[in-house]
Amino acid sequence: MENIVKQSLLYDFYGELLTEHQRAVYEDVVFNDMSLSEIAEEQGISRQGVHDLIKRCDKILIGYEEKLHLIRKFQQTRQMVEDIQKKTRQFQETKDMSLIGRIEQILGDILEL
Repeated sequence: MENIVKQSLLYDFYGELLTEHQRAVYEDVVFNDMSLSEIAEEQGISRQGVHDLIKRCDKILIGYEEKLHLIRKFQQTRQMVEDIQKKTRQFQETKDMSLIGRIEQILGDILEL
């Protein structure tokens, strides 16, 4: 399951950089839950060919993330926004002005990403 989530994230961020054929096969595996045999029959290639193509796509997508870090930055930003939401709720309850300073600091960190 964890591998499918990782593949989905990689595809969401970098899938458009794959060829049309690579995208079609990758989508069948990751999103349509098709077996290698089913895809091989549909695409007119061998099961091993499908397996190799998926591995190659994984390697390509991971390579993009290693170079661009878009997923990592997205996850960091999401965590920071959740922290801002939490601190905003705390401020509404307590009116603790130090929370405003912390929120501004987090916002600055987001802008630097």
